[in-house]
Amino acid sequence: MRPLLLSLLVLGLCGVSQVAALPLTSKEISLMLRSGYSNPSVMQELAKRHFAETLDADKENALLKVGASEDLVSALKNGVYAVPAKEVTQMQEQLARQTVRSSMQAERARKADSAFQAQVARERNATRVPAAAVNAVYESVKGDLVRCNNGSLVHADDEAIAGKKLIALYFSANWCAPCRKFTPELIDFYNRAAPQHPEFEVLFVSYDRTAFAMQTYMRETKMPWPALDYAKIGGNETIKKYSRSGIPCLVLIDAEGKVLSDSYAGTEYLGPQKVLADLNALLTAGPAPHVAQSR
Repeated sequence: MRPLLLSLLVLGLCGVSQVAALPLTSKEISLMLRSGYSNPSVMQELAKRHFAETLDADKENALLKVGASEDLVSALKNGVYAVPAKEVTQMQEQLARQTVRSSMQAERARKADSAFQAQVARERNATRVPAAAVNAVYESVKGDLVRCNNGSLVHADDEAIAGKKLIALYFSANWCAPCRKFTPELIDFYNRAAPQHPEFEVLFVSYDRTAFAMQTYMRETKMPWPALDYAKIGGNETIKKYSRSGIPCLVLIDAEGKVLSDSYAGTEYLGPQKVLADLNALLTAGPAPHVAQSR
């Protein structure tokens, strides 16, 4: 039963709208504990969403290192939170229907994206950004940006990042409850600040398990900013160096890639609200924020 469930998850089952929440993995449980979840809170979440894996010795040790209790580990090992067999059957049926719909949607999106990219290329050739305005992050994400358009992810204009003096890298995921709580706050700030400050941009870097989960997150929250293409996240070393041990994480950098404000101070989690306050101070010509130390 377990291998079947994991195969379904890898194939993108998280995109099936009828499934309210995906089963958790040991990596996600580890991130939850690092982000401040208590063991009882994690167990409550597991009771609703279940556990998608078997707990081997390596995973057990990893969880214990981040503060997992013996009760939590024991429950995971004994299958207390295993996905019921009847739900796996339902997932199979939903996936079969979703596969047909997704293939049709993917073909339509491919054709629309090709036309959009051709138009972008023509416009880019007409108005080039001066080399001095191109920032370090732009060079690393050029050609790999997407944004949500009518519920689907489409190629985003590279100029969304070029020339920006302040970029807030937002590491987040749909499965993360604290992320879902903070994202509306960031969207509200962005919608107020971005029109008045063209020198500022947010770039979303997904911690979701699949591209479809990332798309669902962006669509449901109506993220107004660009994101790094899911398929390119793992290979982007420039962006990965700013990632931290937990989410939600907001890292504010300048055009040269220097960290101006961070959700972490060493191993201490300060939270994204601290970075948002620093960013607001910069945009409103307030006192300069404390520059985070390099790691």
